[in-house]
Amino acid sequence: MEEKIKLMDLPKNERPREKMLRYGADSLSNGELLAIILRTGSKSENILNLSNRILSQCGGINGLLSSNIQDLQDLKGIGEAKATQLIALSELSRRFKSFKSGEDIKIKQPKDIVDYVMEDMRYLKKEYLKLIMLNTKNVIIKSVDISVGSLNSSIVHPREVFIEAIKCSSASIIVCHNHPSGDPTPSKEDIGITSRLKECGKLIGIEVLDHIIIGNGIYVSLKEKGVL
Repeated sequence: MEEKIKLMDLPKNERPREKMLRYGADSLSNGELLAIILRTGSKSENILNLSNRILSQCGGINGLLSSNIQDLQDLKGIGEAKATQLIALSELSRRFKSFKSGEDIKIKQPKDIVDYVMEDMRYLKKEYLKLIMLNTKNVIIKSVDISVGSLNSSIVHPREVFIEAIKCSSASIIVCHNHPSGDPTPSKEDIGITSRLKECGKLIGIEVLDHIIIGNGIYVSLKEKGVL
């Protein structure tokens, strides 16, 4: 059985690890960095070629990091082991960018929530409504996805939002949803749902602090817009 082509099988001057040690990580291309992580190529393709092809077929780093495990396994030369390595890399990247490293996250302004959810939500192909629950000190207790699909009043019912908040003894909540188009401009439906949640929150005693709409690297806070 033919063995996979490893990094050590490449000519010494082409080995990314040696290049990194000699010149530093910033001297490596994205493909070379990925090659260090994956380590081995396929039976017919060395690791550098495989890594560059993966990046090309995924549409670059952003596409790679937003791919799911099935997307990755559909690529030639990527089995379960490499797919899980890449998913782990993607998750670490998201946690770093959104500060989800285990420490308490206190929300002082809309940008804090944007930093928390942006990398999770900016590339989603469907609309997700995410509920962020906070304690009395505005520290995040938990976040959950409430619905998936077009955001409308038929699927976003206050009951589904506040039952989660009550379970977690939340003092306040922030709702976020994404626009797959990349344009976070709020629709009439977005504003209507926000007003409805705000009124329900007053009755229940759980304040709705903000509704943030996520686009591709940009956002709109309905609190900043004066809707809340």
